[in-house]
Amino acid sequence: MKIKNKLLKFIALLLFIIPLNVFAYSSYIIPGGETIGIEVNSKGVLVVGFYKVNNSYIGREAGFQVGDKITKIDSKDVNSIEELIETINNKDTNTVDITLERNKEIKNIKLELKKDTDNILKTGLYVKDEITGIGTLSYIDPDTKLFGALGHEIIEKTTAKKFDIKGGIIFGADVVSIEKSGSGSAGEKNARYDKTEVLGTINGNEISGIFGSYTSVIDENKKLAVGEAKDIKTGNAIIKTVIKDNKVEDFSINILKIEDDSDTKNILFEVTDERLLKATGGIVQGMSGSPIIQDNKIIGAVTHVIVNEPTKGYGIFITSMLKEGEN
Repeated sequence: MKIKNKLLKFIALLLFIIPLNVFAYSSYIIPGGETIGIEVNSKGVLVVGFYKVNNSYIGREAGFQVGDKITKIDSKDVNSIEELIETINNKDTNTVDITLERNKEIKNIKLELKKDTDNILKTGLYVKDEITGIGTLSYIDPDTKLFGALGHEIIEKTTAKKFDIKGGIIFGADVVSIEKSGSGSAGEKNARYDKTEVLGTINGNEISGIFGSYTSVIDENKKLAVGEAKDIKTGNAIIKTVIKDNKVEDFSINILKIEDDSDTKNILFEVTDERLLKATGGIVQGMSGSPIIQDNKIIGAVTHVIVNEPTKGYGIFITSMLKEGEN
């Protein structure tokens, strides 16, 4: 009897705990729509190309590949280009032992540095340690101060791979012009931004977006209910985004289809707002993350443009972002 009672208490405890883990995010969140500047820093220094030193590609010949992530030089941790240069400049020899990560495997390569015509030591490697760009804020959770943006991961252009980050910031940005989308060509927002106007810190670059802590002032009066996937229906909805300066506006769309079998392409929609179509031609780069609202609920965020038909695009379920953002 005592064992049975303990078992019943244990089961009851599990039933009580599980819902708290499943529904960790808030039922009401603040929709975004603001254009934001984004800067993310890499874990290690990324090799993105090669150049000749005295008519020889010394980096490639040493065994480096595009996409390699340099983490150490002579057993000393290297987290930025500045640290890489400083470490090399402080060496007494022209040979360095470099530790790198390639496809999740650790490798070691000896690189013989060579002097160019200006008598400066060169590695023969083009490298990168950060990415800067713009996107759209999707939401802020007023209870946790967590934010989500973009609706998809940041990809490093040269390697076409997810950018492995150690952190970053979001900051204020104003849209100054827009290059319109056309059939076969995605347009883009052009923005002026100010890195000193920090809005939050980034701690994750995931499939469903970038996530972090919002540190600026929030307006809880703008809260909307979170719409679950089952709440979404075809028909009228709106997206919130900026087409000039920093003014967030509502634009009408028509939801054509709801798809559950994709990570980031869950809501197929078309832009129906004539003013937005005139200004942008449809969906443009920089619009990723724009929140999607239906029946006064935030249900998703813009993620992709259909390049051959830029009046149409995809959105991700907002719940997918919220779940990943909580992790």
